[in-house]
Amino acid sequence: MSLLRTLANLGYGSRREVQALIAAGRVTDAHGAPLVADTVSVHAEVRIDGQPLDPAHGLVLMLHKPRGVTCSHDDAGPLVYTLLPPRYRMRKPPLSSVGRLDRDTSGLLLLTDDGALLQRIISPRRHVPKTYRVELAEDLRADAAALFASGTLLLKGERTPLLPAALRVADPRHAVLTLREGRYHQARRMFAAVGNHVLGLHREGIGALQLGDLAAGAWRPLAADEIARIFAADAAPDGVARASVQSRA
Repeated sequence: MSLLRTLANLGYGSRREVQALIAAGRVTDAHGAPLVADTVSVHAEVRIDGQPLDPAHGLVLMLHKPRGVTCSHDDAGPLVYTLLPPRYRMRKPPLSSVGRLDRDTSGLLLLTDDGALLQRIISPRRHVPKTYRVELAEDLRADAAALFASGTLLLKGERTPLLPAALRVADPRHAVLTLREGRYHQARRMFAAVGNHVLGLHREGIGALQLGDLAAGAWRPLAADEIARIFAADAAPDGVARASVQSRA
């Protein structure tokens, strides 16, 4: 692929704008030698204003979504994509969120331009576990953990029971919930089904990948070994990870 097309696909501008960057001598190799538009260069060797290029196609970002921000390209209000450099919103293929967190939920959100990887993560057949920290309005029912793990809980308006989910209770109003499916507002509806209301919901892990200490609103690219962690907890047979419920009041 030509340098001109590569830079345009990475969002550095339209072809005309990229051509102007090249003509101005701002695009060079790693040694500072100017490059021309039809150059076919090794991605890692290209510099713009002395800086390495953004990652090539296959980019996966970890973002700490703050509350009040929407996972959308065009809804009203603050959007997750505005937390990224403007050129990231011009990449081809585009960056898409891997699933969604609702406006009032914070925590780990993945974005990628790799459609196959996106589908692999969200596929209902893979049951990739997602872990949430939950703050509740009322004390938890004593049987909540057992009910969530039973595989019999039926949400209002649905006909199929939920898969078993693991609930670890930290204190009567704080818990950690691990889900292996992604129904609409599932965590909030589960607690509503046991007579409670979620005050705060924060996703801290997907598979074995953890958000860690990444600040709210911050983001970073993931390395290949980190992407592999998404599926590291996916190999356990049904009924092993799902049934691991601990409770302490």
